Amino acid sequence: MSKVCQYFFAAHSPWAYLGHERFIAMARKHGVQIDVKPCDLSKVFGVSGGLPLAKRAPQRQAYRLVELARWAEYLGIALTLQPRFFPVSPELANKMIVAARMTHGTEVGLKLAGAIMRGLWAEDRNIGDEATLVQIAGDCELDGKALVKSSETASVLAEYDRNTDDANAASVFGSPWYVLEGENFWGQDRLDFLERAMTK
Repeated sequence: MSKVCQYFFAAHSPWAYLGHERFIAMARKHGVQIDVKPCDLSKVFGVSGGLPLAKRAPQRQAYRLVELARWAEYLGIALTLQPRFFPVSPELANKMIVAARMTHGTEVGLKLAGAIMRGLWAEDRNIGDEATLVQIAGDCELDGKALVKSSETASVLAEYDRNTDDANAASVFGSPWYVLEGENFWGQDRLDFLERAMTK
């Protein structure tokens, strides 16, 4: 039986964006299934003691920009350090990813998640805007309007709440977060360790 890695993230996370494609490639290489679990990071922070960016100390906010620039350059990934549409609510985007995964499967959910994150962090698009999300979904050959409708159905909302509950149960406190066979890995900068665990 192949291993399964739970992938907790929020669609507005720059760190999830920086690690997204590498994580997918890694999982495919080692035959690991991905359990796509967008979650409500505000509720995770509420349990774990985390703070939204605007409430963090100035020193932490400044150093975050330094690290983002370093990682983007190191990985060769396009990233706008301070996009026009950030901070932004990721709620609809998260739920559309859940809907895409439930309706079309894991690969489609991952593709949409990557497109949404790239939209925010590389293309300066407003992922809090419904029309923009519909366009991004269309770029992925999906019916964006249908996904918006699905995102408000009881089944999708229940799945989204379950993802958030699962995140808190797994002691998640940031995005991205990976759980492989009960072992936690926080952040795209821990992907090397995750890959080692995949090969055990």
